[in-house]
Amino acid sequence: MRILHFADLHIGVENYGRVNAEGPETGLSTRLLDFLKALDEVVEYALTQNVDLVLLAGDAYKSRDPNQTQQRGLAQRLARLSAAGIPVFLLVGNHDLPHAIGRATAMDIFNTLQVPNLYVGDEIGTYTVATPSGPLQVTALPWPRRSNLLALDDTRGFSLDQINQRIQDLLGNAIRKAAGGLDPEVPAILSGHVTVDGATVGSERSMILGQDHWLQASDIHLREFDYIALGHIHKHQVLRENPIMAYAGSLQRVDFSEEDDAKGFCVVELDPTRSQGTRLTDFRFQPVDARTFTTIDVNTPEGSLDPTQDTVRAILRHNVKDAIVRLRISLTAEQSALLREGEVREALQDAHYVASIKRQVAEERRARLPADMVEGLGPRKALELYLKTREVDAQRRERLLQYADALIKEEMAERDER
Repeated sequence: MRILHFADLHIGVENYGRVNAEGPETGLSTRLLDFLKALDEVVEYALTQNVDLVLLAGDAYKSRDPNQTQQRGLAQRLARLSAAGIPVFLLVGNHDLPHAIGRATAMDIFNTLQVPNLYVGDEIGTYTVATPSGPLQVTALPWPRRSNLLALDDTRGFSLDQINQRIQDLLGNAIRKAAGGLDPEVPAILSGHVTVDGATVGSERSMILGQDHWLQASDIHLREFDYIALGHIHKHQVLRENPIMAYAGSLQRVDFSEEDDAKGFCVVELDPTRSQGTRLTDFRFQPVDARTFTTIDVNTPEGSLDPTQDTVRAILRHNVKDAIVRLRISLTAEQSALLREGEVREALQDAHYVASIKRQVAEERRARLPADMVEGLGPRKALELYLKTREVDAQRRERLLQYADALIKEEMAERDER
């Protein structure tokens, strides 16, 4: 039994994008197309690699109120899986929940339409999914809705920490109860959209809608499950083994905090003929072709008179084609005045998007010469001494002294004429 686990699709993220100007999708954000392209890789893998279940562990969209174009993009791809007889389990994440009690989630439309082979995990509990390789028990831990867990009287006078601890206790008890009710003869997995203590977090910190909820790893790392599929944290990571408990991570990078993160999905192999606790036979991470984020740091050499060429050479050492790029240039105030930003942007013309060009101008320390050293010195000798004190290299020092000689000569000529 082969399970494809991915999470945090976040259709609707459009930062660092531009309007697509080519093809049938003209007028759409290029970043929207990035996220749909990554989902296409998931769908193609499932269709060609005999996947028995596709599991989205929460956050199909960025917004609680996705627009029609975003909804269409997801529905078109889920329809391909449904038509091929591949079941899809959609866990409800925090970005899928409505603002107000009683409103539908972004996933409810699939239950309403009764789309074949689509299951929506919107409540804590176990769902039995019919897969091509036999039944599979999926225990769902969607993003907890406080109003569903706590009555006002239960927490009257509680601090925020006490409320969170109460929610953690309730969730842990609910998962243990669900695990105790599993059929040990049928493969079982847990899918949760939650922060587990000890996980390495990333850009999801800036994207949280509502109060974050934490669980201890021991709350959900139970031997009754053959695999624990997590969502909400954007960085792929395996937290524990026996059974494996893993975050798939997001399919696309959201910002530069994810620049070095691998993006993709998890593929899990279960053997239904084995006994509980021994069914997992393979686990691997499958990368996708995610948009590259590239940071270029330029340290302009001290004394350089052409920071533009220094910066261009640094850019050429990176592959910026189709990447989202930020450029950070460290230089002096004198060099900043010489930087020709138009030429720098021309060197970045193959990038998909230039997020920023930031000049980090160093505050220059003024070298002060003792009075007894400069007393009686002429302007040229004083300048030469100053340049040596500043440790200006000999070639540049000579050029500056030549400019100084010309200015001094011009000033003396004007005095003679007066």
